[in-house]
Amino acid sequence: MRIFWVALCAAALGGCASVTRGTTETISISSNPSGAEATVSGLEVPTVCTTPCAIVAKRSADITVTVAKPGYETEIVPLTKDIPTTGGAAFAGNLLLGGLVGMGVDAATGAATDHKPNPVIVTMKPAQTSGPQRAAPRRQGPSSDGAPGSKLALALWLRERHAQQRNDL
Repeated sequence: MRIFWVALCAAALGGCASVTRGTTETISISSNPSGAEATVSGLEVPTVCTTPCAIVAKRSADITVTVAKPGYETEIVPLTKDIPTTGGAAFAGNLLLGGLVGMGVDAATGAATDHKPNPVIVTMKPAQTSGPQRAAPRRQGPSSDGAPGSKLALALWLRERHAQQRNDL
């Protein structure tokens, strides 16, 4: 008889979804190209991993995944919480075994929810550039002191200037 009462108390105090599904889930993260840095915020301890990777998160957590890689635009993916049919069935099972207490436990722990999207798959876009970088054009005309920019022009300019100075004497 004692085993019956222990089982009844356990059912009344624990939520069905908490028992059957647990309060955590594994979230897979991948990117194309792989090797990007995924920063997962909303966890008790912010986590960083290199794609492809997987993290374990509480079902009740509000999670955002930020994926970054040099040469690509940073992508931010907020995860939503959804009640799948299996979580809803376990949550509804509280009516039979756990009553309102079990429903409260499942609601508080988020045991009846799943994060969406899972897996998180990000296709990275190349970073936008302002156009191809070009070298500064070489000076063709005279500089501020009147000297030309190219070596040939400079040689001709010096020759002409030297000839003028001789004529001035």
